[in-house]
Amino acid sequence: MVLTIGLTGGIASGKSTVSAMMRQLGLPVIDADEAARAVVRPEEDAYRQIVAAFGPGILQKNGDIDRAKLGAIVFSDEAERTKLNAIVHPAVRRRMLAEKEELVRAGAKTIVLDIPLLFESGLTDWVDKVLVVFVDEETQLRRLMARNGFTKEEALARIRAQWPLAEKVKRADAVLDNNGTIEETRRQLLAVLETWGALEK
Repeated sequence: MVLTIGLTGGIASGKSTVSAMMRQLGLPVIDADEAARAVVRPEEDAYRQIVAAFGPGILQKNGDIDRAKLGAIVFSDEAERTKLNAIVHPAVRRRMLAEKEELVRAGAKTIVLDIPLLFESGLTDWVDKVLVVFVDEETQLRRLMARNGFTKEEALARIRAQWPLAEKVKRADAVLDNNGTIEETRRQLLAVLETWGALEK
């Protein structure tokens, strides 16, 4: 039996830090953001569909999609965002499931799916356990402004585009409180993985 852990959180909650810790512990991690970048490369089907849908104006000189230009279009228009998601999401899901199948064939006992929008995308049936990385909103806001150079309004808009972390916490199988030090978070992670039997003996 393979144990599949869904790792999620909110923007600037420290999920990437926890994902890196899990990799260091030898757990294979399939990252939804990495898959999303991979499926829009020029040789991919989704790339061709995006260019057909949004026009060549979204391309950089080297032919890559200009993420900032495309972002400006889709973040200001819900219909355009829906159009983009309809192309990208199925491609990302196919890629992640193919990666998971490969890992299962290779004998992995535990697989981590790092999916920022696990709840929002309705993908909880993909996983056996949900692990949520939590910080309070004040910490989240401060970290996001510092990390991305956002104004308070810009940071709040991005936080509010996702489900509230408190809502994700209610639905989690385990929660890591990441308001403290990295070492405290690591201790919590080890305890959870131990309880779930996720670490190879």
